[in-house]
Amino acid sequence: MNAPHIGILARTRPAGTAEQTAQRVLLLRLLSLLLQYPDTELVRGRQELAATAEALQPSPAAVEIAAFTAWFAEQPPDALERHYVEVFDLRRRSSLYLTYYLHGDTRRRGTALLALAQRYRAAGWEADAAELPDHLPVVLEFAALEGPGAGEAPLRQHRRGLELIRHSLADAGSPYRHLLAALLTLLPPPTAADLAAVAELAAAGPPAEEVGLDPYGGGLFAPPQTFVPPEPAPPTLIPLLPTRTKEGHR
Repeated sequence: MNAPHIGILARTRPAGTAEQTAQRVLLLRLLSLLLQYPDTELVRGRQELAATAEALQPSPAAVEIAAFTAWFAEQPPDALERHYVEVFDLRRRSSLYLTYYLHGDTRRRGTALLALAQRYRAAGWEADAAELPDHLPVVLEFAALEGPGAGEAPLRQHRRGLELIRHSLADAGSPYRHLLAALLTLLPPPTAADLAAVAELAAAGPPAEEVGLDPYGGGLFAPPQTFVPPEPAPPTLIPLLPTRTKEGHR
């Protein structure tokens, strides 16, 4: 995705009367970056990311992010790549594609994806077809740029799916659980209905239907059948609309 260049984080550190807002934006941008595929650019900047996390004002989200970056900064690059693919590409219950948890592989998911893409356009973004609009790093960048009202609405809508991802990552012993835990501290606490729905979703899985998935738009929003290794991407210098970071993610 075309997330902010790592260097921009230093310019969004909290300051002045907008301190709380700036802190929240920085947390969301850090989460967006750290949940991307660990390509060469991201790995090259991980010491800076760790330092940024350590410099955050004390908060539950900052503690969780710092726990992740401490692990992330010490891992061999190939181990990071393998772990990312294992937990996010090969496990349905920790996929980063949020509409899957509400709608499964049904026609309704295609409609939800189109609605999310239209939300981005209405806010002045032009979605890149190389990445689905419900990919969590994309949704997080939108939240950071658009603000806690309309910008964070998709996160609130998919809170149950985010909770299931966190549970799945915790069950797998993945350090990425810290990032989902950090994100959930920024959202309203779950209701009893939310927790019951998450338990049901974990037991039964998302909705399914026997028919085809033509409403995904001729394949535009269809999930991939196989994982394709990532291709190197040039560095991004400014925070524009999120685009794909890894070939084959859907």
